[in-house]
Amino acid sequence: MDSIRIQGGAELRGAIPIAGAKNACLTLMPATLLSEEPLTLTNAPRLSDIRTMSALLESLGAEVSALQDGRVLALSSHAISSTRADYEIVRKMRASVLVLGPLLAREGHAEVSLPGGCAIGARPVDLHQMAMERLGAELELRDGYLHARASKGLRGAVIEFPIVSVGATENALMAATLARGTTVIRNAAREPEIVDLAHCLRRMGAQIEGEGSAEIVIEGVDRLSGATHPVVADRIELGTYMLAPAIAGGEVECLGGRLDLVSAFAEKLQEAGIDVEQTDKGIRVSRKNGRVRAVDVTTAPFPGFPTDLQAQMMALMCTAEGCSVLEERIFENRFMHAPELMRMGARIDVHGGTARVTGVERLRGAPVMATDLRASVSLILAGLAAEGETVVSRVYHLDRGYERVEEKLRACGATIERVNAG
Repeated sequence: MDSIRIQGGAELRGAIPIAGAKNACLTLMPATLLSEEPLTLTNAPRLSDIRTMSALLESLGAEVSALQDGRVLALSSHAISSTRADYEIVRKMRASVLVLGPLLAREGHAEVSLPGGCAIGARPVDLHQMAMERLGAELELRDGYLHARASKGLRGAVIEFPIVSVGATENALMAATLARGTTVIRNAAREPEIVDLAHCLRRMGAQIEGEGSAEIVIEGVDRLSGATHPVVADRIELGTYMLAPAIAGGEVECLGGRLDLVSAFAEKLQEAGIDVEQTDKGIRVSRKNGRVRAVDVTTAPFPGFPTDLQAQMMALMCTAEGCSVLEERIFENRFMHAPELMRMGARIDVHGGTARVTGVERLRGAPVMATDLRASVSLILAGLAAEGETVVSRVYHLDRGYERVEEKLRACGATIERVNAG
């Protein structure tokens, strides 16, 4: 397996282009199943998860072509040949469950493998199931698959989620576009990826109001058309690269970044003493005055502090002045990066969903192991600030969510390289 080697201590200066959002693209791609006409996605990220979703859609009969060096995805589902999302593909990526709503809406039936758990927690699909049942589908769990049927088509309904769920909101939103009548989604997720999906569906002819709020209203239509849609910038990649100069020192402009995508996160950076400024081209971040200040962080659904930036923020707090408390309220088991940071000299005390970090003046380079996607990049960030050499192994996690990390950081002055396995 590949690893990433970092020689710490270099300040960063330059610009980093921010890719299209992985989580948005993975949601937009299944929307092709809702229409016989082509869907074209521009500003697509080039990631292994995108290839996995492409394989899943192709197994259902869709045609997927990556154009312009993978930046454009041309999708067409003029003929769906299968409604079974097979375990061998679904097990690789939880976002695969997002084909459930579109298949039910267009074909009236679907068999979708349960994706199982993952390293950061169980993340069950019961809310997806509940939403489809509210829309009139009958679902049965059998042999590890959700067998769903709506022989008379889906019908509009009120779907009130007991807790906020991004994936279930996305599945319900897509299914409701072709349901008969009006659907109201209450306690809906408000993430930018939801808004981006609604904008794309509206381009396809859907009638949607309220995206970005806790209540979304959808008037079902008979059919959707094709469309061309740009994928929104990846707010997690954006936040990650905003942290790079905060940790290593220097100044970096994140091209294509928007503060409205990361407002709660940006406020915490500013509270820690980091300069953050919106520019014509993106977001400029700089750290010029010694150590950052310790700040407390509690993860929350959007517009709160993103759980997907918690590990990276912990890396920053490891060298902050004072003590910080990071509370994880979204996923269990999401402090598995803490022991690896401690190998680098960090002082971290974890109790359940809370981690107390006492900043040290300097981290020390060490061999460390990535346990999940966000943990892997947090260790790379820590390596930028560490004294000596850090080698991060098992970076196959990294390639699921970040494209060409080492190239982007090296262009800003980091001493970093990928070491190929074998």
